[in-house]
Formats: sequence, C-alpha cells, structure tokens
Amino acid sequence: MKKFLVLAVLAALAGCNTVSGFGEDITGGANMVGGWVGFQ
Repeated sequence: MKKFLVLAVLAALAGCNTVSGFGEDITGGANMVGGWVGFQ
C-alpha cells in the first residue's frame, strides 16, 4: 500500500511539472508572436 501511495505522489508531482512546462511553452509562444506583431 505504501508503494502505491509513493507512486501516486510521484505521478502527481510529475503531472504538475508537465502542466507547468506546458504553460511556459504557451507563454513563450505568445511572447514570440507579440514580438512579431510589435507588442514588445
């Protein structure tokens, strides 16, 4: 049972890291397009 709990916590942390990375990718893309259009 403890192994399952540890794996669940690790999976949750890995998922948060992935979502955070995805958000950074979206922000980077938006900044790039903003630079093209002249908003920066």
